[in-house]
Amino acid sequence: MTTAPERTDLYPTRATDEVLTERKDPVVWSPPGAPGPMSPSELGGFERDGFHAIEQLITPDEVGVYAGELERLISDPVIRADERSIVEPKSQEIRTVFEVHKISEVFARLVRDERVVGRARQILGSDVYVHQSRINVKPGFGASGFYWHSDFETWHAEDGLPNMRTVSVSIALTENYDTNGGLMIMPGSHKVFLGCAGETPKDNYKKSLQMQDAGTPSDEALTQLADRHGIRLFTGKAGSATWFDCNAMHGSGDNITPYPRSNVFIVFNSVENAAEEPFAAPIRRPEFIGAREFTPVK
Repeated sequence: MTTAPERTDLYPTRATDEVLTERKDPVVWSPPGAPGPMSPSELGGFERDGFHAIEQLITPDEVGVYAGELERLISDPVIRADERSIVEPKSQEIRTVFEVHKISEVFARLVRDERVVGRARQILGSDVYVHQSRINVKPGFGASGFYWHSDFETWHAEDGLPNMRTVSVSIALTENYDTNGGLMIMPGSHKVFLGCAGETPKDNYKKSLQMQDAGTPSDEALTQLADRHGIRLFTGKAGSATWFDCNAMHGSGDNITPYPRSNVFIVFNSVENAAEEPFAAPIRRPEFIGAREFTPVK
C-alpha cells in the first residue's frame, strides 16, 4: 500500500495566529513582449499595483444588454429559488447570482469576449478557465458591502487553488460613484500573503456569502497594510472595468445612497493551476462557487 505524497502549502492560513508570507509566485506570468490587449506599461502597472483600471471595456449599448440580462435574472423566481442566488439578510433582495456564464448565454458570450479573456491569458501566461462568475447587485438605501479580504486566501483555503495564478475582472453595469459602495484596493498588497487566524467551519460558505467571518483579517493587520500601501477607491461610468490580482487586499462599503451599484464579476484561473483539495477547510465549496471543471475558455 502506498500513501499519497504530502503537498507543499506555500501559503499557510486558518491556523492559530495570523502570519505574513512573502509572495512566492509571479504576478504577470507571460514573458516580456507576449501578445495581448495590454501594453507593456499596463502590465508593468499591474505587476506593481496589483490592478489595472479601464475607463471603457464595453460600450454603452453593450452595457444596456448586460444590465437588462441582470435585471431579468434577479427578477426570475426560478433563479431566486436556486441555491446559486444569495439573498440580503435584511432586505431579502438578491445580492449575488453565481455561475452566470452557465445560467445565461448573454454572460457566457462576455466571458468568451477577447477583450475580457485575452487580458486574462496575457496576465496568467496560459489558457484559462472560469473559476467563478457572478453578478453582484448593490441596490441603494442600505445594501451591505464586502469586508476587507484577499480572494486567494479563500480560494486557497476552501477551494484548493495551489498558486497565485488567478485574476479577476469587475465590469461596472451602473456608474460607480465615490459614495455608492465602490471597490477599494490596497495597491501593492498583493505582494504579501496574509494568512488568517481561526479554523474554517464546515459549510462555511453558507454563512460567509452573507457575512464574512473565517478568512477575515484582524484590525491590526489591516491597519498595517493600509498604512504601508494606502487605499484606492475605483469610480467610473457603466462599462468601465477593474482587473485585479487574486491576492490584492480589497473590499467595498455599504451603499446607503439612492444610486444602485451592480457589476459582473469573472474569475479566470490558469489551466496549470487547477483546484485541488482544500488547503484549510474540511470540505470543498460547491462547484458553482469554486469550479471543478477546467475546460479552457475558447
